Amino acid sequence: MKEPLVLGAVQCALGGSVDVNVARVTGLVREAAQRGAQVILPPELFEGPYFCREEKDEFFSWARPFEGHPTVAHFAALAKELNVVIPVSFFERAGQAYYNSLALVDAGGETLGLYRKSHIPDGPGYEEKFYFRPGDTGFKSWNTRFGALGVGICWDQWYPECARSMVLQGADVLFYPTAIGSEPANAGLDTRDMWQRAMIGHAVSNIAPVVASNRVGEEDGQVFYGSSFIANHMGTKIAELGRDEEGVIVATVDLDEVRRARASWGFFRDRRPELYGTLATADGTRKV
Repeated sequence: MKEPLVLGAVQCALGGSVDVNVARVTGLVREAAQRGAQVILPPELFEGPYFCREEKDEFFSWARPFEGHPTVAHFAALAKELNVVIPVSFFERAGQAYYNSLALVDAGGETLGLYRKSHIPDGPGYEEKFYFRPGDTGFKSWNTRFGALGVGICWDQWYPECARSMVLQGADVLFYPTAIGSEPANAGLDTRDMWQRAMIGHAVSNIAPVVASNRVGEEDGQVFYGSSFIANHMGTKIAELGRDEEGVIVATVDLDEVRRARASWGFFRDRRPELYGTLATADGTRKV
């Protein structure tokens, strides 16, 4: 029995207010749903400009608790209306801690749980360690109305351990909301192709489709390069947006075919976990 899944990703400029950005993403989610998408991925921290470009304490006031978060509630209602799954990225305040977080909203409007970004970058233009603690939720796979899904957030997408962990927990498709673009300290460095190749590698090594959603446009001199894409389980890009396009992409995958291919390639059959202890150390010799 074929089990098709229609995947969607949103790409847009996000330099405005919360109301403006939420309305823009809402319109694009509706467009993706009209085109048949069942799981629709907005970019990372889409409520406002990418504030992590620099260290300013005023931005801590943008954080909100997970419980009762107005943007999560808005997209939960939208997910129920449209019968779609939406991973919702937001800036979370939990007591005196702050996280780069994501709520996974199922097609019935239920919030299935919370993921807190595990890998936190720190560099010119991406000063996230000033704002966020490393996530404490661990990697997750959620069983949604349309299949088992794993979601990492931006910098997580560079780590094969993250992708493998989500698939080991049952995820059939991997999603990565993102905010990435120019490098203020190195104007000649364009990471777009590396960024795509890293995630395509996860698709191939785990035999799992990948969906990545990025923002576009200039925000105080930093240019976000878009290039959101969907790759199938063999690593072939089956939908893609350009560097400055706003809009949605939609593509269909067959989860039955994905699962058969994953089993037949044998990557999970031939794993040797007893040999991977080095991966649980910080420097290759000492346990973390």
